[in-house]
Amino acid sequence: MADAQKQMQALTDEFQALQTELDGLVDARQKLESQQQENLGVQKEFDSLDDEANIYKLIGPVLLKQDKNEALMAVKGRLEFIEKEIKRIEGQIQENQDKADNKRSEIVQFQSQLQAAAASA
Repeated sequence: MADAQKQMQALTDEFQALQTELDGLVDARQKLESQQQENLGVQKEFDSLDDEANIYKLIGPVLLKQDKNEALMAVKGRLEFIEKEIKRIEGQIQENQDKADNKRSEIVQFQSQLQAAAASA
């Protein structure tokens, strides 16, 4: 019986580790989505500016003048990177959820076996 408890504890620990990992992945996705919204806002602002508008980029304590096309390309590049990262993280989340579902099924099956063994004893 002690061996069964150890095995059950091991399964539970693995499940909890998967849940902790899932929480971290969800946090990462939320941060990326926040960054995506910020960059979409910047892109929208750039689209509303005329071509002769002055755009400045903050580098350390200094504001440097930047070409509008260069700034637009930088924002588009960031948005593409963020979208790829979101897709990658979502893939990891799905994989993690599948593992957690399998582990949950394993735990339920093991509990059923323990109950059946206890009932027959």
